[in-house]
Amino acid sequence: MAFRFCSLASGSSGNCQYIETNRLKLLIDAGLSGRKIENSLKTIGVSPEDINGILVTHEHKDHIKGVGILSRRYNLPIYANENTWKAMGNDIGEINIDNIRTFKTEEEFELGDLGILPFRTSHDSIESVGFCFYHKNKKISLVTDTGFVNQHIKKKIYDSDLLVIESNHDIEMLKMGRYPWFLKKRIMGDTGHLSNDLAGEVISEVFSGKRQRVLLAHLSKENNFPELAYQTVVNILIDKGIKIGDDIIIGLTQRDNPTKIYNL
Repeated sequence: MAFRFCSLASGSSGNCQYIETNRLKLLIDAGLSGRKIENSLKTIGVSPEDINGILVTHEHKDHIKGVGILSRRYNLPIYANENTWKAMGNDIGEINIDNIRTFKTEEEFELGDLGILPFRTSHDSIESVGFCFYHKNKKISLVTDTGFVNQHIKKKIYDSDLLVIESNHDIEMLKMGRYPWFLKKRIMGDTGHLSNDLAGEVISEVFSGKRQRVLLAHLSKENNFPELAYQTVVNILIDKGIKIGDDIIIGLTQRDNPTKIYNL
């Protein structure tokens, strides 16, 4: 029984995740060049010709840059909600009508042997979503590009075997950094990105008691460090009485390179 996940890239320069079951190989977002995604797939032993489709979280360029290219090159269906399709518009180029697939946010659907639940996130896009993936008795949740995580989202991602969650910035680094104030306000706002502190709080609240894996994602190059994101989250979890390494295993995605493959 295969249920595998790999983050190919995660950050403002491009996002692309990979998920696999016995019957299915999918990309979540394709925010890099087609060539870069192809090469990343090959490094984890996956042929681009074997990909079955692309799920899109929202229309920002760092999530859709390679969507149209890959769809045309490999005849791949693209799955997004109606508003995201409208917002992507000409940014992904002409798509074969047979490859235009629509899902409804908050309604579960199936592809092959994979259950998929898209849930609404809070981002400055038209209708951004995160995803929960279900296969056999295992669950992977992906929640990035959101200014906050409300109780509705927490219920969706609770009890995940693997949780991929945004840990975008350190608040003090962002405040003291070189970004203009309007951009700082956007990032820290309710439709921006999760800070390290918020990520830690959310992780502690959706911890179910079983041994879980967590990947911190979408780290800012300007306003964060991998070591800082990790330690901030770890400190919060320890303060909540959660044992690192026993209760939860914390890992990090990378901006430009694939992580290891996580087998559930």
